[in-house]
Amino acid sequence: MDRYQYLLLMAGCLVLTLPLEFVLGARVYRRPLRLLAALVPTVALFVVWDVVGIIRDHWGYNPAFISGVHLGLMPLEELVFFVVIPICGLLTYEAVGSVVKAARLQPRPRTLRGWLAALDAAGRKPADA
Repeated sequence: MDRYQYLLLMAGCLVLTLPLEFVLGARVYRRPLRLLAALVPTVALFVVWDVVGIIRDHWGYNPAFISGVHLGLMPLEELVFFVVIPICGLLTYEAVGSVVKAARLQPRPRTLRGWLAALDAAGRKPADA
């Protein structure tokens, strides 16, 4: 099980941020070309950086904690990290932007019930637009 902990952690990151797409209307997965445009340069830069670090022996990976699948010199887990974490960051950024935009359009709630209603409305507006 230790060999798959990191991959399970990355899957957990995606699962935990997935509601941001649907509940708060982040619209990251619904715009695949924009997602790809954001991911490609990021992944490319960090893959080169990681491979250089491996070649120069700046860091390595304990075989007990990786799956054993390698893409050249780099473990699969590193590539998964370079894809998953930016996606989670984009989901969070877009969800916060959606909530802030909705909050600007509405009067400031004065009660907890009002705040919950505003958040609920913020989650629906971008998806309906």
